[in-house]
Amino acid sequence: MSTADVPADGTEAAAAAGARSRATTTQWISWVALAMMTTSSVASLRAAPTMAVYGLACVFLYLLPAIVFLLPTSLVSAELASGWNGGIYKWVSEGISKPAGFLAVWCQFAMTIFYYPSLLGFVASTLAYVFNPELASSGVWTAAVIIVVYWSGVWVSSRGTKGVAGLASGGLIIGTLIPGVVLVTLGIVFLGQGNPSAAPMTADNIFPAWAGLSSLVLIVNNFLSYSGMEMNAVHVSSLRKPAKEFPRAMFLAMGMVLAIFILPALAISWIVPAEELSLTAGVMQAFDAVFANFGWQWLTPIVGIMLVTASLGGMLTWLAGPSKGLLLISRQEGYLPPYLQRLNKNGVQQNILVVQGLLTTVIGLAYALIPDVSSAYWIFSVITTQVYLIMYLLMFVAAIQLRRKDPDHARGYRAPMLFAMCGVGFAASLAALLVGFIPPSQFESGNSGVYLLIVGGGALGLGLLVPFLFYRLRKPSWRQPEPEEVSPS
Repeated sequence: MSTADVPADGTEAAAAAGARSRATTTQWISWVALAMMTTSSVASLRAAPTMAVYGLACVFLYLLPAIVFLLPTSLVSAELASGWNGGIYKWVSEGISKPAGFLAVWCQFAMTIFYYPSLLGFVASTLAYVFNPELASSGVWTAAVIIVVYWSGVWVSSRGTKGVAGLASGGLIIGTLIPGVVLVTLGIVFLGQGNPSAAPMTADNIFPAWAGLSSLVLIVNNFLSYSGMEMNAVHVSSLRKPAKEFPRAMFLAMGMVLAIFILPALAISWIVPAEELSLTAGVMQAFDAVFANFGWQWLTPIVGIMLVTASLGGMLTWLAGPSKGLLLISRQEGYLPPYLQRLNKNGVQQNILVVQGLLTTVIGLAYALIPDVSSAYWIFSVITTQVYLIMYLLMFVAAIQLRRKDPDHARGYRAPMLFAMCGVGFAASLAALLVGFIPPSQFESGNSGVYLLIVGGGALGLGLLVPFLFYRLRKPSWRQPEPEEVSPS
């Protein structure tokens, strides 16, 4: 995902707003514009250090999930969005059941609880290079940045501040394209000067070395990198010829996304040895090393500020997005208690944000307690991915059910070989979810049981147990008579 990384447009609220807008007038967009929108919402430099440890093999590790996950997710969600307004809740509730729909929209929200600590962990390590690079490995520094920045974001969001959305759109250029092009260009010059690559670039290194299942666990993180494609599927009805233009947009977006993911990861692997690479500070390590080679280290803090600005802009823009979708559904169906449904004077679901913030604070403190910051970052990334994958499993099942139960329902776009793509996407998502429970070879806590307890408890507890309890404890009095008041302006 991008600097925003949160599929807010895929929520019930955003989809409903889009439906009302299309009811009055249709604003056509080109398939190239849709490809750019998709690229900006998915591509990011944040995951580059995670794959750079594999060197040349990162190409394979990015291509594989693109084929078995990115492509099925894009085309299947396009069919669902072109036939049913209402986002993931509507798709799953119509295809499976309302409880399953609540589970899907809950997972879309719940993944952010673990996502923001991992995003802000990256921000903390990047910001450290602006002040003191040694802080990048400090758990206390990381925890402090997570807590302070997150609560600052909650304060801004609760005030209903407008105009912040532009920060995310500019983030693709400021925090991704410019730093990415600079890193790759200087990396090529670095090699051209006769410096040896830190990672071997021979044909023997195309595939990752096999050391048991744990050697491939890092590929799970790439599923999260590609997550959020369903958010742009809501724009399929804005294409003049969706059947032809949407696949073009998706393949162009895939090409650009893969270039943004693969080339910087390769550049980092050329410059920083895998054993020295930090999963949170790896991008800044590479910039610092390559700038040092040219005597330009004064540029390192500037790049750090660019990356931080883009990440914070995305966080502020989409902080309330998934929670707003959850709130709308909960007011209609009574899934959450009244306390969590209350709005402040600005019409923002502040109580949900505060509860989410308390959990984020607890998770953020884990950075201060876990000795290795990279290990903490990886654990929270895995939990985020697994919770989100539950939503995708439900989406693929719902798509098959809707095609079977209502094949004649009007759809602006019909995905080719839908059953096969859903099967591939479901199998890949399930495999990634299960593999996430295996400690990666880079995880050196020395205690696999602790790893399994944290990841399993976080993913299954937050992704399944909590929504089950909300659903079982729901009361008719929890329904609100005027859900329209929470729809986005």
